[in-house]
Amino acid sequence: MKGKRILVTGGAGFIGSNLSNHLAKRNEVIALDNCYLGTPENLDDDVIFAEADVLDEELPTDVDAVFHLAALSSRQMLEENPQQGARVNIEGFVNVVEQAMEDGCETFVYATTSSIYGSQTDPCNEEMAVKAATGYDASMMGRERYAEYYSDFHGLTLAGMRFFSVYQGYGGNEEHKGEYANTISQFADKITEDESPVLWGDGTQTRDFTHVMDIVRGLELAAENELDGIYNLGVGNPYTFNEMVGMINDELGTDVPSEYEPVPLENYVYHTHADPSKFKAATGWEPEITFEEGVSMVCEPYKEQEKGERESERLTE
Repeated sequence: MKGKRILVTGGAGFIGSNLSNHLAKRNEVIALDNCYLGTPENLDDDVIFAEADVLDEELPTDVDAVFHLAALSSRQMLEENPQQGARVNIEGFVNVVEQAMEDGCETFVYATTSSIYGSQTDPCNEEMAVKAATGYDASMMGRERYAEYYSDFHGLTLAGMRFFSVYQGYGGNEEHKGEYANTISQFADKITEDESPVLWGDGTQTRDFTHVMDIVRGLELAAENELDGIYNLGVGNPYTFNEMVGMINDELGTDVPSEYEPVPLENYVYHTHADPSKFKAATGWEPEITFEEGVSMVCEPYKEQEKGERESERLTE
């Protein structure tokens, strides 16, 4: 995209800030965030930051395109306060679309979730049955249904992107998420501190880990191609948690063992596996960062820090 005025809701969050910073290189970008799950420290100087809530009555929606990423984005948040979760994830979505539509915007790309597929070892395509096993799932499915309505009755284009296990690492814009960060980021941080990562079950559960910059490119392509409907955005090559911990140890030159605990949740998703062929056919998108490369990128800041500490010690000897 080039020369556009763009609104990114949740724009100071993990995915939103990476998208905002990328788009701001060639566009005017407004990153809207209420700072509950985001921080403006993630944003580059050329991004316009607007501290606001997606439920507000007056939003900066006079734009060419909206990327709606704002959400209460975890199962735990929705279980603790299901009413607020529904308001933010569904009513907030409707509020942003309504205001932007009134301002003449017709292009929307929004975040939904792959967790509605449940546990699947086979590749999941967009025609598969989905289920609301949690309140978070229900809120994202509600978002998808409203998008269908706006497409059918108002002629808008709304691309719903079902993300699969997005990561970047604490060396990027994910650190502020803390306990809500992707497991690879949390585990790498623990292993660096010589702490054993805690894996639920036996560590054979799998995730289709997708680097945030591949997500960013996908979101931009969805808008450029004015896609409408639901699309998977994931690599299509899952790894087990055991494999992931082994790769982190190999990259860091450590040998920190994992600890294993019983799974504490009902409806726990043991496996995710994307079939991104629909999105690839529509846009030509291909993931550019393999998981091996991604693990190396997550671990690089720790290796640089260790190298700097060794150099400092050498100079003081």
